[in-house]
Amino acid sequence: MNNNKPLIKAENISKKFCKSLKRSLWYGIKDSCSELSGQRKSNHKLRKNEFWALDDISFELHRGECLGLIGRNGAGKSTLLKLLNGLIKPDVGQIEIRGRINALIELGAGFNPILSGYENIYINGAVLGFNKKSIDKKIDSIIEFSEIGEFLEMPVQNYSSGMYVRLGFAIAAHLQQDVLLIDEILAVGDIGFRSKCYNAIHEIRKNTAVVFVSHSMNLINRICTKVATLERGKNVYSSSNVPAAIQHYYDLFSQESNKPNRIENYDSKINFRELKAPKYKNLYEIEFGADITIEIDAHINPCFKNIELNFTFLSHGMDIVAQCNSHNNGIPINNSTGHITGEITIKNINFNKGNYFISMSIVDSETNNIIIWDHLFTQIKIAASFYGGAFTQLVGDWSKLKNNE
Repeated sequence: MNNNKPLIKAENISKKFCKSLKRSLWYGIKDSCSELSGQRKSNHKLRKNEFWALDDISFELHRGECLGLIGRNGAGKSTLLKLLNGLIKPDVGQIEIRGRINALIELGAGFNPILSGYENIYINGAVLGFNKKSIDKKIDSIIEFSEIGEFLEMPVQNYSSGMYVRLGFAIAAHLQQDVLLIDEILAVGDIGFRSKCYNAIHEIRKNTAVVFVSHSMNLINRICTKVATLERGKNVYSSSNVPAAIQHYYDLFSQESNKPNRIENYDSKINFRELKAPKYKNLYEIEFGADITIEIDAHINPCFKNIELNFTFLSHGMDIVAQCNSHNNGIPINNSTGHITGEITIKNINFNKGNYFISMSIVDSETNNIIIWDHLFTQIKIAASFYGGAFTQLVGDWSKLKNNE
């Protein structure tokens, strides 16, 4: 098969749904009758109570590529997967798929619930176009990968959600297809099996075109070669620069972050003054690699003799990026007067370009009980010229590299 031709080619595809069940059924009957009679009219216009779930989406995907679909809930990601899998038809545009296609987009999809897991391996393989001889060669590897060998004679209707995922992915990983569609379904499995799945995807991708839907930006960054961000059915941002696409996704939420209430116990109170950095709107702008200084004025009940102060840096996806804890200095902060003032300087903020939250907590050193916790007390913006693949960018000394003749 010619690797230069795309395995997936979607051209200007759109899909609309109706918010009213009764109207949806009526529209379905009318459209079916029109299609059977060869008189179906253009689907470019919306009728009453209809909306575009997908609107004018185009992309190509070649062998060896993995497209990450990201966006809010309801953005159209799962609808696009169903269109690619042929479960529903686009109202506008066309989709071309070359080769075998497999989809992990719904628990138990493709399984016969009253048959055993062993029997479903062969049925699923047959649906994918593999004969019994081909499946026989892979059956031991499939069973070993799934780690549910002792339950393979049991009807799959009695499987847990995690067992469904194990069996479905084991089949997908060993019966080579040309196109693989994966929804958030892998989040159901336990952490050990998920890790094995993601490692397997790297191997599968070498000879396959993969479309991967996830709300985990860490996994999107780790697996995908390109990203499309969907918003209200439209492709608002596409790029092969995966970290830049992820930051664009975070920016969609940058103005919507609700600041939770601060937790303060035992008549304690803390006031943060301005960070010593330029402030734009609600953000403090920090240059890559710079230090930040936080002024603090805390009234803490003197019953807490010794305390620890902790700052946690979070991405917009609420992933922990880094921490700075006074405990690492080796000496607890003395609180004998109940009033702590001064400055804390955190050096070398080598974070990836983008926006981050800072969470603050003060803890009793003796009991580890939280005295004060301000989950998102402020935001910072790292100004840099480079989007890396990790939140923290280490600085190396590259001066000793030589260009030898």
